[in-house]
Amino acid sequence: MKYWLWLSKIDANIAIKLLKKYKEPEIIWKLDKIDLLKMGLSEEIACEIIKQKNDDFDSYIKYIIKNNIEIITIKDKTYPIKLACIHDMPIVLYVKGNKENLYSKSIAIIGTRNCSIYGKNIAEKFSKELSKNGITIISGMARGIDTFAHMGSLKENGKTVAVLGSGLNYIYPKENEKLAEEIVKKGGTIISEFCIGIRPFAKNFPKRNRIISGLSNGILVVEAKEKSGSFITVDFGLEQGKEIYAIPGNITSINSKGTNEIIKQGAKLVTCSEEIIEDIIN
Repeated sequence: MKYWLWLSKIDANIAIKLLKKYKEPEIIWKLDKIDLLKMGLSEEIACEIIKQKNDDFDSYIKYIIKNNIEIITIKDKTYPIKLACIHDMPIVLYVKGNKENLYSKSIAIIGTRNCSIYGKNIAEKFSKELSKNGITIISGMARGIDTFAHMGSLKENGKTVAVLGSGLNYIYPKENEKLAEEIVKKGGTIISEFCIGIRPFAKNFPKRNRIISGLSNGILVVEAKEKSGSFITVDFGLEQGKEIYAIPGNITSINSKGTNEIIKQGAKLVTCSEEIIEDIIN
């Protein structure tokens, strides 16, 4: 387990490149700086990879066992097939809760952190109705639309998956710790590609967005500003061949500029959950 934990702290593209050549993480662990440089890595990256070996992996393993966290690697048969199809698939998934949700029909519901009452109500409404029809709700447990999407699913006793931009020992934002507990308690799932101990750094969130889109059968944007981070997920979704849905909004609202714009660019305008259900279920 230690070798996989260590490898998960390395950039996914570099880790996959190393695995293709050396097959097993234990072999990669034994490489020195010269070996890594021969792979075409810069000296800075090679030194950083070796430096990561000094982490306290024993304490990470104790935390994983104590908190019933499962590790799924790209070599496991249980690795989600939808993620195996994306370009830069995570080499490790840390999973807490019901892993069966990772293989179900699902929709990602995303949007702005500073959502309006309209956005909150729509996120909850669609999440409830989609959950009622057996569709798993995927989001990033951020403030705003993400939070209300997860909450809507829980209110309907549906299944929801929260993808974190940190290790599973750092729930972010902190006020969502109770939400995280409720997700697991009610049969949902919390996952991350980031090793235990990784804090919620800003650079992590764009990376985790490819997992949100990768696990989903489609992406629903509820509210998004003109330069919203939601567009990172949308871009990943388009690259992965996912259907993009968007809720139209008030043309005078700053929170609807982004959603209205992606509708212009070809996202499917939806005003009721049935329009998504038809696509996902059929």
